[in-house]
Parts: sequence; structure tokens; C-alpha cells
Amino acid sequence: MDIKLEKKTGWRALLQMKNLPYAFGGVFLVFVLWLLLRDNASTLRVDADVVTVSEVEAGEFNDYVRLTGTVQPITTVQLSPLESGVVERIVSEEGTKVKKGDVIIEMSNNSLSMQILQSEADLAEKQNILRNTLISMEQERLSLRQEQLQLDIDVERKRRDYERKERLYRNELLSQEEWMQAKEDYELALNKRTLNIEKQRQDSLFRSNQVGQMEESLHSMTLNMQLIRERVDNLKVKAPIDGEVGMLDIVLGQSVGQGTAIGQVNDLSAYKVTAQIDEHYIDRVTMGLTASFERQETRFEMLLRKVYPEVREGQFKADFVFTGDIPENIRSGQTYYLNLQLGQPTESIMIPRGSFYQSTGGSWIYVVDASGEKAHRRPIRIGRQNPQYYEVVEGLDAGERVITSSYDNFGDHDVLILK
Repeated sequence: MDIKLEKKTGWRALLQMKNLPYAFGGVFLVFVLWLLLRDNASTLRVDADVVTVSEVEAGEFNDYVRLTGTVQPITTVQLSPLESGVVERIVSEEGTKVKKGDVIIEMSNNSLSMQILQSEADLAEKQNILRNTLISMEQERLSLRQEQLQLDIDVERKRRDYERKERLYRNELLSQEEWMQAKEDYELALNKRTLNIEKQRQDSLFRSNQVGQMEESLHSMTLNMQLIRERVDNLKVKAPIDGEVGMLDIVLGQSVGQGTAIGQVNDLSAYKVTAQIDEHYIDRVTMGLTASFERQETRFEMLLRKVYPEVREGQFKADFVFTGDIPENIRSGQTYYLNLQLGQPTESIMIPRGSFYQSTGGSWIYVVDASGEKAHRRPIRIGRQNPQYYEVVEGLDAGERVITSSYDNFGDHDVLILK
């Protein structure tokens, strides 16, 4: 008896042996299509309440940087003693107004006092030696002068005797020998007087030279004495300029070496503001730029006067001076917040500053789509920046929304799902 076979339909028909290859082929085709058409972007679910979404703006970008400046005197002169010594008295304390030449600190130096006593003794001894020498020379001069007077009389007598005997000799009333002796005695007297005159001349030159040397030596000792006394005066540290005594790093009884920095005097006739600037701006900060700040509802203008070349810990220093009025009751050490103008305002695409920059360096950003449910990673390029905005050179359009908060917890995901 024949058995009637029931014809299978639906999914049971697919499970028949002859239909299995077709079923597997269809599944494989669907899998391949899924692989080709699926979105390969990595995603991360993020709580929408913990991110900051900002709108891309188009407007005037003001190219400035915010600086923290400290008020300092326009000129500060260091106080350093010209002589070493021990601090005996502090005449002017910190904050005291002083005039140039006013004594600020008095010191003592026992060694210097001993030098003065020794120099005074040497000077007195030298003066006594010079005095005795002058007396001796004067006595010698008088002795030679007296000898010359005696020789003058002797020459005159010998001349008369010679002339008398010469007349007698010519009249043959005197022998030739007596006449010759009279002549020789007269010539000898003349020569003695000539030698005496020459000796006086030589002694006068010698005395003049010797006295000159001694007077020069005495003058040198006198100058040395004056210099030593001036060194004593140098034990008084005086104000080099009109101003205010700044920091004094000394105490009574302290031994201070020559040239040691012990304080300063501040010139209060004008002030400057010194600020530290990030090295990111080093190529754009030049002398002549303007800056401003507001205090007590008044705007004050400043000019960049000096840029220091050295960079320390990622910053460099610059000095600003006032170009107009200065604030009332300005004091050294006050803090002012300056806006340093780096360029003219221009129309630009901008996004508010945010912590995302620390993670991306401004090379990319998450852009929120129109639905507000997803944010896609997009490359951008940021140009200038100020305390409020980044200037976007390319990659964004006005009206788009971006995430500007920190990306530290987002990793390298391409898409953020905002839930």
C-alpha cells in the first residue's frame, strides 16, 4: 500500500537537505552585506549632563592676552657698603623716605681705625723728618754763605796786596819772588771763592731736589691719610638717590662684607608693571605694544617698554610703563591684570575656550549633530586665541555646536552617543 507524502512548506521546506545550500548561501550574503554597509566608527556612550556644548560663533575676534602684572618702582638701586664692617645702627628703616646722601646704616671697623692711627703716626714722623731736614739745609746754606763772605774779604785783601807789590816790582823795588807769591795768593783766593759759589749752586740744586721728593712723599702720605679717612666715612651707607628705603636684609651686630647687597632704595618718581608671559607668544610680543587695565572704573593705558630675552619655566618677563595717568595710591607689589593687545580685531569664526584644547592641542573637536544625540570627531585648525575664544581657521562653520569641556575620559572614540 503506498504512503502519501505530505508536501512541506515554509521554514520546514528550507530545512530539507536539498535546500540547505541555498539557505546557507543566503545567510552568508546577508552577512557580507552587513559587513560592507555597517558603520565602523567606534562609539562611546556619554552622559549629556557632564559635557559642555558651545556654539560656533562668527564675529569680531579681539587679539589680546591677559597678563598678571606686579607694580614695581621704575628704578631700584642696590645698597652695598664700600667697606666691610659691623652694623652699629640702622638710621632709616624700610619704607622711610630718604634724600640722596642721607645715612641709612652706620657701621664700625676696628681694623680701619688702627690703620688711621698708624697712618697719622707715620705722617707726623715724616713731617718731623722734613722739618729737621729743612733746618739742617738752612744751617748749611747759612754756613756756606758765611764762608763766601769771608772768601770775598780774603780775595779783596789779596787783590790789593797783589796790585801794590806789582807796582813795586815794576819799579824794581821788590823782588820777583815776593811779587810771584802775591800773585799766586790772589789767584788762589779767587779759585776758592769760585769753588764756594759752585758748591752753593750744587747744594741748592740738591736741597731743592731732596726737599721736592720729601714734600711729594709727604703729600702722598697726606692724600693716603685723606683716603683712609674717606674709608671711615664709607662705613656710613648712604642713599644713592631720592626715594624710599626698600628691603633691608641686615640686623644690628651683623658683620657685612664689602660689596654685599644689604638692601635697596626705590625711585618713587615713576612706576612700572612687570608681567610674566607664556612663551607661546614670544614671537609676537615686541616693544611698543599697548596694554590696558581697569581699576576703580577707570581705564589706564600702558606701553611695553622692555622684553627680557631669557625664558624660565615656560615664561618670559616684560616691563610696561604708564603712558598717561597712573592709579591713585599706587604701591609697590600691587597686582594689576593687563590686557596686552597683540593685533587689530578681525572678523573670524570663534569657539569659546575650554578644556578640550589640553587633550587635542586644537587639532580636532567633537561636533554635535542636528539631533543632539551624537557628536562626531572632526579635524580643525585653530589660529589665535585670547582669554575668551579660540579663532578657528578651518573645519567649523558658524552655528554648529561643539563639545568644549574636557576629553580626558573619551579616549580615541570617533563618535559620542549623548544620552
